[in-house]
Amino acid sequence: MKFAHMADCHIGSWRDPKLKDISTIAFIKAINKCIEEQVDFILIAGDLFNTSLPRIDNLKTVVSAFKRLKDMGISVYIIPGSHDYSPSGKTMLDVLEEAGLFTNVVKGEEINGKLKLKFTIDKKTSAKITGMLGKRYSLEKSYYESLILENLEKENGYKIFMFHSGIDELKPNDMENIITSPISLLPKNFNYYAGGHMHIVKEAKIEGYGIIAYPGPLFPNSFSELEKLETGGFYIVEDNSLKWEPIQICNVYKIQKNCSGKSPEQIYNEIINEIKTKEFNNTIVLIRLYGSLSSGKPIDIDFKEIFSVLYDKSAYFVMKNTNALTTKEFEEVKIDAKSVEDAEAAIIKEHLAQIKIQNLDAKNEESLIKELMKALSTEKQDGETNTDFEKRVKDDVSRVLDINF
Repeated sequence: MKFAHMADCHIGSWRDPKLKDISTIAFIKAINKCIEEQVDFILIAGDLFNTSLPRIDNLKTVVSAFKRLKDMGISVYIIPGSHDYSPSGKTMLDVLEEAGLFTNVVKGEEINGKLKLKFTIDKKTSAKITGMLGKRYSLEKSYYESLILENLEKENGYKIFMFHSGIDELKPNDMENIITSPISLLPKNFNYYAGGHMHIVKEAKIEGYGIIAYPGPLFPNSFSELEKLETGGFYIVEDNSLKWEPIQICNVYKIQKNCSGKSPEQIYNEIINEIKTKEFNNTIVLIRLYGSLSSGKPIDIDFKEIFSVLYDKSAYFVMKNTNALTTKEFEEVKIDAKSVEDAEAAIIKEHLAQIKIQNLDAKNEESLIKELMKALSTEKQDGETNTDFEKRVKDDVSRVLDINF
C-alpha cells in the first residue's frame, strides 16, 4: 500500500498579484509527484482551499487535477478544515464531491446525542478511512467529546484517521497561541493518523495511537512561515515508512538585521552591501528588521531603492517586516514586550472575557480578536480600486465573524 498525505494547501491564500497563484502551482506539483510515485490514493487533511468559496480560476485548475486523478484510478479522500468549513453549509467541497472528484470521509450518524462515525473503504487497497472535520477556533472539540469510540477502535484492518486539529503532545513551543487538544480525544488503535491545521512537519509514535503525522503546508502561507519553513511539502507513506517530499517553487533568501544603535542610512548601506554582489533569480527575499534605531524613523530607510535593486537582480518577490523595529524617540514608553505583536498580545489578554460571548471561551476569543485585527489592518494593494479594497476588507471581516454584510 502506498498513499500520499497532504494538508493545508490553502489554495488562494496569497492576495498579492505576484503570489496569488503560487499555492495552486504547489498543489499541481504535488499531484504530479503523486502520479509519478504511483500512489494508490491521496489524503488531504483539511484546508484544501483558503476559503469555502474559492476563486473561479483556482477552482478550474484544481478541478482539472482531480479529474486527471479520477481518470487514472487514484482516489482522493478529504476532510474539511477550518478554512473549508462554512457555518452556512455552503462550501465548494460539497459540489466537488457531488461531481465524484473525491470523497469526504467525515460520515456518520447521531445516536442518542452521540456521534458515530462510519468508515470509507478504499476499493483498491481495502484501507478503512474515517475522520473529523476542523472548525475555526478549534470548536470541533465538542464533536470529539461526543464521539462514540468503540466501533472505531474495535474495527479490524488497516485504519486511517484524518483530523484537522492541534495536538497538545505535538505542539511546538513557538505555537503556544494555537489552541490544541489532548491526544486522548482521538480514537485509539489506528495505523495512521493524518493530521492537518498545525503548519509543522512532524511525525511521531505515541503508544496506542500508531503513526501520527503533520506534513505542513504545501506552500508557506505567511512571511513568518516562509522564514521558518522556506518550502512546503507532503508525505508519501509506504509500508508504514514515511518520506517527506518537498515542493520547491521558489528559493528563499533571508535578510535579518539588528538595527539597535544604528541610523536608517547605516541599515540601508548594510543591506545594499549584502545584496550588491548577489543574483536573486526565482527567489523570494524576506527582510526582517528589529531593534531600536539610534536616530530617525523606520520610514527613513530607503526601502524603495532596496526593493528596486533586488528586482533589478531578478528577485521574484520582496517582502519586509519591521514590526519589531523601534526608534529612540519612543524608548521612554515602557512595555514588557519584544515586538509590536507581543504588545498587542499583552493588551488583548488583559481585556479578555470582559464581554461574555456565547460558545466563545477566552482562548477562542483571543484568536478571534487577532484574526479580526489582521483583517482590518490590511493595506490597499497597487492598482486596487477603493471599491475593490473596501469589498476585500468586508469579505475578510465577514469570514472571520461568520456573518454577511
